[in-house]
Amino acid sequence: MNDTVDNDTAAPAQPANPDLRWYVVHAYSGMEKAVERNITERINRAGMQGKFGRILVPSEEVVDVKNGQKRTMERRLFPGYVLVEMVMDDDTWHLVKHTSKVTGFVGGAKNRPAPISQREVDEIVNQMQQGTEKPRHKVEFIVGELVRVKEGPFTDFNGTVEEVNYEKNKLRVSVMIFGRATPVELGFAEVEKT
Repeated sequence: MNDTVDNDTAAPAQPANPDLRWYVVHAYSGMEKAVERNITERINRAGMQGKFGRILVPSEEVVDVKNGQKRTMERRLFPGYVLVEMVMDDDTWHLVKHTSKVTGFVGGAKNRPAPISQREVDEIVNQMQQGTEKPRHKVEFIVGELVRVKEGPFTDFNGTVEEVNYEKNKLRVSVMIFGRATPVELGFAEVEKT
């Protein structure tokens, strides 16, 4: 029983090395996951696991509706950026800086990047967890915004969003027909933002 308690209390203090700090690495856009893999492989080949912690590609889950099918996709929160928890010294700097598809570090001097605060990392991790628990829609409609109908009997009509129902992927749009505002219920796929 005591072992379990010790393991639980040790879990939050995950970084083994107290000198670990979070740094922002700039990568080619769309290559964030490849950079994460490449850095991990280089750390393992160099035997520097003690100088590195976690590597994060900040992303969230979004729901997209295409042809009536709901799909959950991953969207980068900060395209082109990867967070690396590491001890900054010449060896670790060179390892990360010279990883394929990495363009450099963000912030600080050229060869001495500045770390970001733990609070900033916690906010990013919190945002990632919220996206996993309750994915947002890829296209978010706002009440009062103008949309154009692109399918159905009201094709090419413009209207104002009156109500949004994300559970059913439907909108109520007020469309002007013969000079009168008429509410019409439409699917997300039937409209586009103007």
